[in-house]
Amino acid sequence: MSRLNLDDFSDLIERPDSGIRRDAEERRERLIVTPGSLGRLDELGEWLSTAQASVPVKPIVQPRVVLFAGDHGVAQLGVSARESGSAHRLVRATLEGESPVAVLARRAGVPVRIVDAGLDCDPELLPEEVVRHRVRRGSGRIDVEDALTIEETEAAVRLGMAIADEEADSGTDLVVLGDLSVGGTTPASTLIAALCGTDASVVTGRGGAGIDDLAWMRKCAAIRDALRRARPVLGDQLELLAAVGGADLAATTGFLLQSAVRRMPVILDGVVSAACALVGQRAAFRAPDWWLAGQVSGEPAQAKALDRMALNPLLDQGVTVGEGTGALLALPLVQAAAALAAELPERTEPVDSVEPVESDSD
Repeated sequence: MSRLNLDDFSDLIERPDSGIRRDAEERRERLIVTPGSLGRLDELGEWLSTAQASVPVKPIVQPRVVLFAGDHGVAQLGVSARESGSAHRLVRATLEGESPVAVLARRAGVPVRIVDAGLDCDPELLPEEVVRHRVRRGSGRIDVEDALTIEETEAAVRLGMAIADEEADSGTDLVVLGDLSVGGTTPASTLIAALCGTDASVVTGRGGAGIDDLAWMRKCAAIRDALRRARPVLGDQLELLAAVGGADLAATTGFLLQSAVRRMPVILDGVVSAACALVGQRAAFRAPDWWLAGQVSGEPAQAKALDRMALNPLLDQGVTVGEGTGALLALPLVQAAAALAAELPERTEPVDSVEPVESDSD
């Protein structure tokens, strides 16, 4: 098998049909509600129409939460509030319905799929359907060594691609994407700093669980050292993911790119999915047309990545827990936009015959 080249996705990913967008905009002009009065819901409805190639837009009937799980060796430096190698506990809490994303998914009736790309635990601790795809046990300490070998990186990207194909083939019509990781925001911030050409201090945040000032300084130093290793391989996205990514990040990148190939829309969650999306954009500039930013996570690196991709988050509720929670909170907004765009009736009279409503503010 020849080596995977992420740049090949540039030829495989197409923009949503601009003709469909025009049809969706024209339909919106004919609805009984004044254009613009629904705010971003109008924009979301049109985006969904183009993603689905359907006017009127079809309802979202089979969404799915997909979470890629992994441990990162850099967590050994104390850059996370969680113990190094403990991501399997996050997985277990989600499987048992005790995590925020599990509670919200249960309430919304949305199934959750967890994919172990690189957890650092005994596989017997988790169900076989979770661990059967594992690429390796944990990822390397990116401040001093590569996260993965090139072969492992390619395997992880192909894993993500395969999961995207499975979801598209099963009828999933919208994915809520997240991660279950310990130490994951450090490689994510490194990737974003490298791709945006900025310094470690600009992108270093406090992670989903929150860290104190000393841990923040350790994290900033780890990102600084990892950046020295990232910059020489910026020209090759696969080598970049190998140097300073991780199995779960590489799998997420592959998932995002193949989802765009399959025209399956995705809601991004926090800084980890934003970093993978930015790598994906570097490989295929049209890919972000298929993604939505679900929420503002408070991580400075996420803000830089979303700005670079021109993605405007749907929500800003101060949710920092990660794990797909913020993106899942945005799902009802997207579903509402679809319902309004599809079900609001069109005007029966011509626009010119509608009497203007006089304002009583004068």
